[in-house]
Amino acid sequence: MNAMVSVKREREIDLEDDEVPVKIGRSSEDRRSRHCPYLDTINRSVLDFDFEKLCSISLSHINVYACLICGKYFQGRGLKSHAYTHSVQFTHHVFLNLHTLKFYCLPDNYEIIDSSLEDITYVLKPTFTRQHISGLDKQGKLYRAYDGTTYLPGIVGLNNIKANDYANVVLQALSNVPPLRNYFLEEENYCGIRRPPGDIMFLLVQRFGELMRKLWNPRNFKAHVSPHEMLQAVVLCSKKNFQITKQGDAVDFLSWFMNALHGALGGTKKKPSSLTKVFQGSMRIFSKKLPHPDLPPEEKVALLLKEEYQEEMSDTTFLFLTLDLPTAPLYKDEKEQLIIPQVPLFNILAKFNGNTEKEYKTYKENFLKRFQLLKLPPYLIFCIKRFTKNNFFVEKNPTIVNFPITNVDLREYLTEEAQVTEKNTTYDLVANVVHDGKPTEGAYRIHVLHHGTGKWYELQDLQVTDILPQMITLSEAYIQIWKRRESEDDTTNHTGA
Repeated sequence: MNAMVSVKREREIDLEDDEVPVKIGRSSEDRRSRHCPYLDTINRSVLDFDFEKLCSISLSHINVYACLICGKYFQGRGLKSHAYTHSVQFTHHVFLNLHTLKFYCLPDNYEIIDSSLEDITYVLKPTFTRQHISGLDKQGKLYRAYDGTTYLPGIVGLNNIKANDYANVVLQALSNVPPLRNYFLEEENYCGIRRPPGDIMFLLVQRFGELMRKLWNPRNFKAHVSPHEMLQAVVLCSKKNFQITKQGDAVDFLSWFMNALHGALGGTKKKPSSLTKVFQGSMRIFSKKLPHPDLPPEEKVALLLKEEYQEEMSDTTFLFLTLDLPTAPLYKDEKEQLIIPQVPLFNILAKFNGNTEKEYKTYKENFLKRFQLLKLPPYLIFCIKRFTKNNFFVEKNPTIVNFPITNVDLREYLTEEAQVTEKNTTYDLVANVVHDGKPTEGAYRIHVLHHGTGKWYELQDLQVTDILPQMITLSEAYIQIWKRRESEDDTTNHTGA
């Protein structure tokens, strides 16, 4: 008997839209009224659709409605449902189904059809036309949010829920890469990708697309976005390797996120995805095995003549290049201040000139490697290796990298054959992620170029400020995204650079 009652109760709460009980004698025309006397009670300032769509009482994802007066989420619309009870108890009458995007008046239970509500559905689910997308980088118009603040679409702060700024900066950097952004702004580009049954990784693609559309929405109610649903997908898909409540490493997150997105978009080692078309290049690696350093000199000479100790050549792809910093000084100067060393970008790029050798140690063996680039991608990512980890602690290298904002030519790092085939090799900076403070307690911020205005902006959590290009080079850069010039005339619009 109890089981029957509980089933009946569940049934009443989860009634679908077309199953809600109707009072006898009311026509369907009455129920689908086009006018509602309670529309002026809607409070747009409390509406926030960035959080997980679940009932605030039952915590269910099924058939969830948003109360447009207080902003809370409730399940169901039928008698005894949480939304119905809320409408009677607090006299809040206007609700939005978060899945169907239909508006209803409760407890009278009729659908509201009114064009004045279109701005609410657009904030919940922004859509972009091809024409709109093509003009995003051609103008720098400021838009006014409902709360009165002005903002530039794309240059929008992300809420730091607790310790997720390491993920925020990566999401903001990727959202300002035009070809990747344009792909995710149109849901039709990826909604048809088929994944195996039970595969959860496609959730990353869906949530990243939703976040991208919110960041570039010109009709937001507020000038910032909370990445709550995106980060929940990250926690789930990474099996809690990356969390909202614990500081992480931005490079580790970037590496995992890009590879996970590539796989979820149907990409493999041989099959490209929309992500690898933007960021993937290739390099040639020359590797030579070294004898153990403790061996006598005669044994070393004998081993070096063997075939396994001869130099081997292999080609591989990359999504980003890791640049190594020189060792930071241990000693203080005469004023007892630690000297912060500086190094030109081209010094650490020498790793890829084909001549610079670097020793790599594994648990058992040592190798000497040289690198040379074969193919340059449209957008090139540099990860500057600032952190070294051992069994006891993480150490940070504070060396400042001196780099120009524009006109970085990488032709000399290509093989001779690639120098002939690669037509354009000059890059301009479009995003710069910075780590400040101690290795485990520090904070992240990002510098982003707005393509429409040519101005640089600094984003740190919810704070957005404009910044002079010459100030960017003074920071402890950690991740950089560079855009390739596709022609001599294609000079990315940089103000003051």
